[in-house]
Amino acid sequence: MTSGQFRPVPQILSELPPAEQQKLYDEAIVILRNLDWTDIVQLTALVMGNASLQQKLLGVLMNYLSKELRAEIQYRE
Repeated sequence: MTSGQFRPVPQILSELPPAEQQKLYDEAIVILRNLDWTDIVQLTALVMGNASLQQKLLGVLMNYLSKELRAEIQYRE
């Protein structure tokens, strides 16, 4: 998808077609649907305060990027 050029994940996600965004959403919501949240601020606080949730969501994202988009994931500190 990137032809060997680095692109940040937020950019990749924002450029996905709506059907692909929905596909990724559907995978993430499986993890989030059992949480008790009313808005994005509350959901963000719940996720940021729970390392297990963060790891599960990161796994969904990494799996999508590597399998669906065949992207190579590089970590930077």
